Amino acid sequence: MTEVAQPSRIQPEQAAFPMKRTCPFAPPPGYDRFRDARAHYVELERTGQHAWVLHRHEDLRAMLNDPRFSSDRFNPGFPILFKDGQQRRPTLRPSLIGMDAPDHGPARRAVVGEFTVKRMKALQPRIQEIVDQHLDAMLAGDKPADLVSALSLPVPSLVICEQLGVPYSDHEFFQKHSSRLLNREVSGEERSASVEEMQKYLSNLISAKETAPADDLLSRQIAKKREEGSYDRDDLVSMAFLLLLAGHETTANMISLGTVALLENPDALAAIKEDPGKTLDAVEELLRYFTIAEFATTRVALEDVDIAGVTIKAGEGVLGLSYAANFDPDVFPEPEQLDITRGGRHHVAFGFGAHQCLGQNLARMELQIVFDTLFRRIPTLRLAAPVDQLPFKHDSGVFGLYCLPVTW
Repeated sequence: MTEVAQPSRIQPEQAAFPMKRTCPFAPPPGYDRFRDARAHYVELERTGQHAWVLHRHEDLRAMLNDPRFSSDRFNPGFPILFKDGQQRRPTLRPSLIGMDAPDHGPARRAVVGEFTVKRMKALQPRIQEIVDQHLDAMLAGDKPADLVSALSLPVPSLVICEQLGVPYSDHEFFQKHSSRLLNREVSGEERSASVEEMQKYLSNLISAKETAPADDLLSRQIAKKREEGSYDRDDLVSMAFLLLLAGHETTANMISLGTVALLENPDALAAIKEDPGKTLDAVEELLRYFTIAEFATTRVALEDVDIAGVTIKAGEGVLGLSYAANFDPDVFPEPEQLDITRGGRHHVAFGFGAHQCLGQNLARMELQIVFDTLFRRIPTLRLAAPVDQLPFKHDSGVFGLYCLPVTW
């Protein structure tokens, strides 16, 4: 048997995770330090925890597809990236993102039918209508406009609210509280308060749907679970919380960042303007290029596992750097280049394995519709500020833009 190399756990490397991106079009410079080995054992600067770092595409996919690595946020070995991280432990029941087998499979299957390609195609006309309505309003307003508030944020917010059956009149409530949950500068007390506020709201909403169902995801889940004899309101609150949080903030950031990248890469933009059939390929490349929710691939080992040339022991945390994996030159040659002809659907921007993003079909379709419509209707769109002056954010490992001034 080949002996597994094992670095010292006495003097681990110190790492300031999440590392900030100093350039929107490249991984953090600190990632260069990880190229000399497939796995590193580090001390997290903010919490003093120890965790493994995996950064190669092959190793990350192997870890994410291995049931010996857990997504359970309650596990004491699960890496916390905040000083007050313990205060962020969910007051909700575990959601899909934090479930392991055997609970995860049935819970995911119960809702996966809401996100099939067929159902997404049925939503396409309504998403197109929403995009057009917001572009109408933007074009009728002042220049320059903020693309984030005019288009990037309201479109996915309205889509996920309609899908779940949440009144869009309450979208500002969700944007306020989701921003708190994704902002590492916000205190643990404030985050806990936001969780409680959203939990209370969703519980009341679902309670109302129990007696007055509608044609929406939450009502269908109530009926389905009742028929199976497994209905639990708190479980549905937890699922709704996850879908609302993940369903608008991430897509909104991809709309803004993708717009910037296409405007800064005129050849790619010209290609999709000439042939909208290439837009979906561009979406895949943009997803790889930005990988905005990098730390969704954080795990903890349930038993000793030999992987990436080391032994990760039971109870040790793992930071899967999906952004670094998507810049692995062995898989994506010249990864720093935005190449919409790359055909790289094997990226891990949506994760991999059992926990691969449930809403990826919806996100792809929203992005495709937005980019096609935006550049068709406003062919002279341009940035109203230099890229290096844009207010990029990197809160809780989620990368995006606070605002995006554009003109035409």
